[in-house]
Amino acid sequence: MSKLATMGEAVAELIPDGSSVAMGTCLESMIPFAAGHELIRRERRDLTLIGPISDILFDQLIGAGCVARVEAAWVGNVSAGLGHCYRRAAERGRPGPIEIVDHSNLSIALGLHAGALGVPFLPTRSLLGSDIAEGPAFEELADPWSDDRLLAVRAILPDVAVVAVQRSDEEGNAHVWGNLGVTRDAVMAGDRVILLAEEIVGADEIRSDPNRVLVPGFRVSAVVHAPGACHPSPVQGRYRRDHPFYGAYHEAGRDEEGFDAWLRGWVLEVPDRAAYLERLGPRWAELRDLHEALAAPVDYGW
Repeated sequence: MSKLATMGEAVAELIPDGSSVAMGTCLESMIPFAAGHELIRRERRDLTLIGPISDILFDQLIGAGCVARVEAAWVGNVSAGLGHCYRRAAERGRPGPIEIVDHSNLSIALGLHAGALGVPFLPTRSLLGSDIAEGPAFEELADPWSDDRLLAVRAILPDVAVVAVQRSDEEGNAHVWGNLGVTRDAVMAGDRVILLAEEIVGADEIRSDPNRVLVPGFRVSAVVHAPGACHPSPVQGRYRRDHPFYGAYHEAGRDEEGFDAWLRGWVLEVPDRAAYLERLGPRWAELRDLHEALAAPVDYGW
């Protein structure tokens, strides 16, 4: 059964107000900015954002007033430092206050892995002695075999995981390559899964390389054909990271007026991703001008 949907249809049906949403699960690459921008245009509210390193996507959603809670290892601008919108919300409650649940990259990976496994927590020795371990996502316990101190990391169960892939068939069987981060655990822990696919291909092409399949299609709720959905972050084999774009965003967001102007120009007054890419102009073609780096062929013969 085809699960193809437009971005608007997928967000309208699958991400209501109050949802917990995992995004940016590949860390600095393949961040689904197009889905975040659709959430902003639809004025979603009271979202919980879950992710390791979301780069500026979480900052934009916070600045747009969409977010009530952040459960993350880091929020900001990898190229420039802390996110201005995140800081204004955390320190001054503008445009609204946010609850912050701090994680390390390891602990958020463990939380999503616990969710994927269907267990209530996973133990670690990491973070013991830090103030992060005092947060609501953790509980100290004793190793029943040695009485050593351990830290239980509560399972993370997103309502929705939004992830990008290089190609997918219409049923949601998808190929992804490059840095996966915590993507596989996020889609297995999520109640619903939205795939943003750079390319839609036939099922035979996906079946030709089963080891590259991210998740079986029956776990996927919607497939959106969304070329360029991750700009300004990179997608392996498709386009590079747009470093100047991050710098320009950082400068624009130093005050609320500058952020509001940026948001109007790049999100609110841009109806869809095609118009967004058109606004990028020649830069978009430059980012897609890649040096080919093919993997060795694989023979699945038997």
